[in-house]
Amino acid sequence: MTLVRRALATLAGATALVLLATTPAVADAGPPPSSMASLGDSITRGFNACGWYVDCTSRSFSTGDHSSVNSHYLRIRAVNPTIGGRNHNDARSGAKSADMYGQAGTAVSQGVGYVTMLIGANDACTSSESTMTPVGTFRANIDAALNRLKAGLPNARVLVVSVPDIHRLWYVGKGSGSARSAWSLFGICQSMLANPTSTQQADVDRRNRVRQRVIDFNTQLAQACAAYGPNCDFDDNAVFNYPFALSQVSTWDYFHPNTSGQAVLASVSYANGFGW
Repeated sequence: MTLVRRALATLAGATALVLLATTPAVADAGPPPSSMASLGDSITRGFNACGWYVDCTSRSFSTGDHSSVNSHYLRIRAVNPTIGGRNHNDARSGAKSADMYGQAGTAVSQGVGYVTMLIGANDACTSSESTMTPVGTFRANIDAALNRLKAGLPNARVLVVSVPDIHRLWYVGKGSGSARSAWSLFGICQSMLANPTSTQQADVDRRNRVRQRVIDFNTQLAQACAAYGPNCDFDDNAVFNYPFALSQVSTWDYFHPNTSGQAVLASVSYANGFGW
C-alpha cells in the first residue's frame, strides 16, 4: 500500500507540473493606456458601416470615435483622457494574416501602449475552399507579427480578437434574397457563401470545413497569444461565439458589420479583454 501511495503521489505531482506548464499566463491589464493602434482588415476599418463601399474608421469597434459604437478607444478615454487623439487605425481593407507583420511595424513606430488585432476572415473567406490560408502559414504569420510587437513595444498590451463565425453569416443570411444577391454579385466569401441555398452534401461538407478552418485559426490565435505572455490577452472566442443577427450586418454587402454590428463587436471584445 505504501508503494501505491508513493506512486499516486508521484503521479499527482507530475500532473500538477504538466498543468502548470500548459496553463496560459494570465493577462496583466496594468493602467489604462494613453495611446493605441488597431491591426486588422476591413472589419477594423469599419468598411461599409457608414457609406457605400468605403472605410468608416470613425465607426471602428477598436479605434473609432463615433459615440454610437462606443469603441475601445472611447471606453478607455472615459477613464484616461490622455489617450485623446492617439487612436491609430493601422488596419487595411483586404488584409490577411500575412499583412500583420507590416501593420505591427507601423504600430511599433507609433509607440503605442495598446494594440488590438482582429484578422483571419480574409484568410478563410476566399474565392474557393482551396485558396484558404493553410493553418501552419496562418500561425507563422501571427507569430511574426506578435514577435515584432513584443520586441518593439515590450510594455504594450495586446488584445487578440477571435475571428467571427462566418458559418453563422451563411446561416442568418441564406434566407434573404438580398443577401444572396449581394454575395453572388460581389463574389463575397465564396469559400463559404457559394450555393447558399444548396443542401447537397458536398456543399454542407464544404461549409463545415471552412468553419473548421476558422476554428483552427482561432486555436492558433489563442496559443500564439498565450506564448506571448501576460501582456497579451485572447478574447476566449467571445466574438466567434457571439450569435450576431442579420440586422447587424451592412445591407450593402451582407458581410461587414454595420454601425450596430460594430457596437456589439466593441462591447463583446472589450468585455473579454483587459477590462480597464
